[in-house]
Amino acid sequence: MSETSHDISTLNDLIATTYDSINGYTEAAENSDNQRFIAMFTARSVEREAAARTLCTEVIRLGGKPDDNGTVLGGAHRMFMNLKSVVTGRDEKAIIAEVEEGEDHIKAKFEDAIADSNISPQVMHTIRECFVSIKQGHDEMRDLKHSMT
Repeated sequence: MSETSHDISTLNDLIATTYDSINGYTEAAENSDNQRFIAMFTARSVEREAAARTLCTEVIRLGGKPDDNGTVLGGAHRMFMNLKSVVTGRDEKAIIAEVEEGEDHIKAKFEDAIADSNISPQVMHTIRECFVSIKQGHDEMRDLKHSMT
């Protein structure tokens, strides 16, 4: 096992989860009729694309191959969100609740990585840098969900 394999594996896990987030926000924008929410979801998707690029660049710097797919769990979550939006008649509250659930997941993944004492300092810096927008997105969706109840 190379000295960078743990860093690369951790980064690739975060990349896959970030791709899930991008896809989730895209799906949410497609299922929303509210222009404010569509703009918000689209902006978050673009921010997540930037985070994914940053993480991919770090994997390449370490000599690895970046993950280019989301996770199976993310695919299942998107399918559920799509089904739920159809069943509930594109209910904005239901869409926001699903997006916020996805935000809980990605935030927890980044927090786990930040708590990992085996991550090298430079990779940790990159993870923390990306976490800033992840946390902002999470907090925005959490606050929006609570304002709708």
